[in-house]
Amino acid sequence: MAEDIALTGDRTPPPATAEAAAPRTGFDWWGEIKGLFWLLLAVLGFHSFIAKPFYIPSESMLPGLLVGDRLVVSKFAYGWSFVSPTIPDPVAIVRGTLLHQPVDSWSVQVPFVHGRIWGSLPERGDVVIVTPPGQSSDYIKRVIGLPGDTLAVRGGVVILNGVPVPRGPLHYRDLPVDANATCDPAQYPGARQERADGSAVCHLPIVTETLPNGRRYDTVDLEPDSVGDNYGPVTIPANHVFLMGDNRDRSADSRFALGGFERGLGGPVPYENIGGRAEFITFSVDGSAGWNPLSWPRALRGGRAGTSLHPTRVP
Repeated sequence: MAEDIALTGDRTPPPATAEAAAPRTGFDWWGEIKGLFWLLLAVLGFHSFIAKPFYIPSESMLPGLLVGDRLVVSKFAYGWSFVSPTIPDPVAIVRGTLLHQPVDSWSVQVPFVHGRIWGSLPERGDVVIVTPPGQSSDYIKRVIGLPGDTLAVRGGVVILNGVPVPRGPLHYRDLPVDANATCDPAQYPGARQERADGSAVCHLPIVTETLPNGRRYDTVDLEPDSVGDNYGPVTIPANHVFLMGDNRDRSADSRFALGGFERGLGGPVPYENIGGRAEFITFSVDGSAGWNPLSWPRALRGGRAGTSLHPTRVP
């Protein structure tokens, strides 16, 4: 019994070895690399299948979208296709960030694959992200025509299935002029106006269109007879959509040839090339920010955050 008590009562811990006692030193590079890898994979997965940010680089969607607007684009609205995955292009990233060279896209384009997973067609009036066939850059345009439609443009008026799209009266809207929205006189002759307080605005002619499904939005109508004001008619093939920019006389869209000087979409676009639907503006910057972080808050445009990009629908 005494021996049992002695054996069970002995709680003396075993002596620590030199290896166990020595504290771990050095940086766990492998652990950090694995953590960054999984973080990058999660971000790319979210961008590919859920939503991604989008930056407005051009004025083709005036007056609703300004250069410097940041948007959220839902990737699941129409299902997923070959343009959905976000795959970084290291060469383009180095050229754009370190060498400051112009690049069309910072991602690699997957080869064309027919069909969409859980696919559906956009609705007329949706603002969508589209990758032109055979290219890797993204455009943002509005869906005007759907499969089976006959579409033409005459004198700037869109004609769907033989019926002109209703247009409201010509009116004007003043957009603030800043470093991102310069109201270039070569593009908008006579539109720039100076106010008494020293600020400037871009005085643009606006026409409101109403599509057959009742969705309504504003377009800019600069010229009475520009190159894109007469087009077609064309019949939109199955699983294709016809896209146009709201700034009708300054938009490279389905009315213009693919690539080259016109840099258009080459007619109706396969619905596989639709990358997602624009949902709302997260924030907008006027281009005045510099390297100093203190300048960033002053560059924010007020009143644009949270603006929905879904057109209103009339009864």
